Amino acid sequence: MIHTFAAEGAEHAAEGLPLGLNPKAFLIQLITFVFVFMVLKRFAFKPITRMLEKRRQTIEDGVRLGQKLEKEKDKLDQEVARVMREARHEADKIIAAGHKDARASVRDAEKTAAAKADRILKDAEERIHEEQEHARRKLEKDLVGLVSDATETIVGEKVDANRDAELVKRAMKGQK
Repeated sequence: MIHTFAAEGAEHAAEGLPLGLNPKAFLIQLITFVFVFMVLKRFAFKPITRMLEKRRQTIEDGVRLGQKLEKEKDKLDQEVARVMREARHEADKIIAAGHKDARASVRDAEKTAAAKADRILKDAEERIHEEQEHARRKLEKDLVGLVSDATETIVGEKVDANRDAELVKRAMKGQK
């Protein structure tokens, strides 16, 4: 059929019609073009247009979602920064409290150590005082024995315990 129209167009060109146009062939080509256009419009262009519209909608949704996520990310970044500031502030408070507690513990330990040192000194003084008393009593006893021996030697007679004690007391009074 197309071949027939082409042969007819060549004949009309030979007849001298302007630009070698065949009105019959032109009309058939126009009808064929309109038919093909309608078929493509109905079966190809609409599905392609719908698919392109769906893609455009998907892209727009993705862009909107990306913008929304970016805003949420900024909000979360601000929230994280706020929480970090609060955490640092809390950590500083805890550290300060720890330092305060440590200083109080050191002070308590110093007080306890001072009290213990005072008790040790007091116990040592008491022991020294007891040892002094013990040494004094022993010295008095030894002195009584020496005085008794000296008295016996000087007087030349044995002195009994009562007489000995009396002589010692008099001798002690004379020394003091």
